[in-house]
Amino acid sequence: MHRTSRRLLSALALAPLLTGCFASQGGDSSKGDAAGGSRLRVALAFPPAERLSPYGADATLLSRLGVTEGLTALDANGAASPALAASWRRENDRTWRFTLREATFQDGTDVTPSAVAAALTRATKAKPVPAALSGVRLTATADGGHAVRITTGAPDPILPLRLSSPSLAVFSPKAYKGEGRVDPVGTATGPFELTEVDGSSSAALDRFDDYWGGRAQAPGIDARFIADGTARANALRTGQVDIAEAVPVSQAATLDRDTRRETATTRTTSLLLNSASGPFKDPKLRAAARQAVDTSALARGVYEGHADPGAGIYGPAVTWAEGKRVKPADRAAAGSAKGTSLTLATYDNRPELPEVAQVIKQQLEQAGFRVKLEVREYSRLESDALNGKFDAFVLARNTLLDTGDPVAVLASDHTCDGGFNIAQLCDKAVDRAVAKAEGTADSSERQDAAMAAEAAVLRTDAVLPLVHQRIITGVGTDVRGVLLDPYERTLVGTGTRR
Repeated sequence: MHRTSRRLLSALALAPLLTGCFASQGGDSSKGDAAGGSRLRVALAFPPAERLSPYGADATLLSRLGVTEGLTALDANGAASPALAASWRRENDRTWRFTLREATFQDGTDVTPSAVAAALTRATKAKPVPAALSGVRLTATADGGHAVRITTGAPDPILPLRLSSPSLAVFSPKAYKGEGRVDPVGTATGPFELTEVDGSSSAALDRFDDYWGGRAQAPGIDARFIADGTARANALRTGQVDIAEAVPVSQAATLDRDTRRETATTRTTSLLLNSASGPFKDPKLRAAARQAVDTSALARGVYEGHADPGAGIYGPAVTWAEGKRVKPADRAAAGSAKGTSLTLATYDNRPELPEVAQVIKQQLEQAGFRVKLEVREYSRLESDALNGKFDAFVLARNTLLDTGDPVAVLASDHTCDGGFNIAQLCDKAVDRAVAKAEGTADSSERQDAAMAAEAAVLRTDAVLPLVHQRIITGVGTDVRGVLLDPYERTLVGTGTRR
């Protein structure tokens, strides 16, 4: 089964390795403002992949830097909380009314119901549509001077969660340039205003003093995109940066203990087996691959204890999942893999993944498979992966990134019509289980249905969870208020300072 390429929200393109000193942009970042704050120097792992469009891979880059917001946000428990919307209520099965707080765009114009409705309408017309809106028909209209009414084509009990997606951030009318382009420079609503972007190398941000949530303590941010994890760790260790995201496991021990922050995340690394063509069309060979994989060896070895063995699609950071997990039933018996050739692929912008793939290659070969390994930048293999050109693929996927809803990743990644179905899975039992979960409104019952759908997916052996990642963030000893988010949507905020 072939599908056209869709943008991956959780796996971003890799930038070339930056060389030279990590110098601050826009002057001396060690200098403070009148209130005594200093600019933050931040090393980011992934560069803008799509000219900072909020509709694709760059959405979380903007939210992590404190540039963008939507109507809602996710709280620590994964529930929808107020952001640009101060409150909301459900008027009927398909209609919600969101009351806006008083806020200002970074270009000085007011956040009005008409501007918000126009921003959401633009998102519905983006090509391809943002993952948070996959399969959703949404109409937004201004309702008086302080509210927006949103109507969906079908009942959508998780709409407030959906609107927390970074891809549904709200921008001022001047941001929209036609042909789906959005210019986030000086047009968003967050505590930091993007002022300059130097391609895939760097970005500068200044504090937005009229932010509705209060004045940020740092006067600005100087961000650099450094793809090489060793270089990011070195920049923190030598004092060239204040915050270094996604420090590789291999570099964790090189940092002082008081500069390391480890956060359980909702990101799961899985082995996806092409169930539509090639050797893994045979469920018995998928079962043989499942038996060959030792996830505890990956957690102990590759991740040096900074990850948990794969338990399912959802890991320990999804705190409710373990108590509701359903054991997959009626899995196929393993067949003989002797002499079966396959191509295994992964990408190198998450530094552990090539090593994970190498270990998986060895484990499969011990089971009798003959494995060819391909490692490329993500941008150079996405379309091949989505179109079923590989037999197996190692992917790190944030299961709650797109909407915060546990069902969304099941629908997009594991159903017949899913837009990000690298495993090419098309199973009637899976589709029925996911559809049931999508139609369940009560949050606890929806979680139960999601776990039943997870079991249906795992029964096929097209998805083999390997490890649940913990993210290591390097934080300077004089830095306070870094937002260590299990959903990986935030990094700096109003209280982040040095």
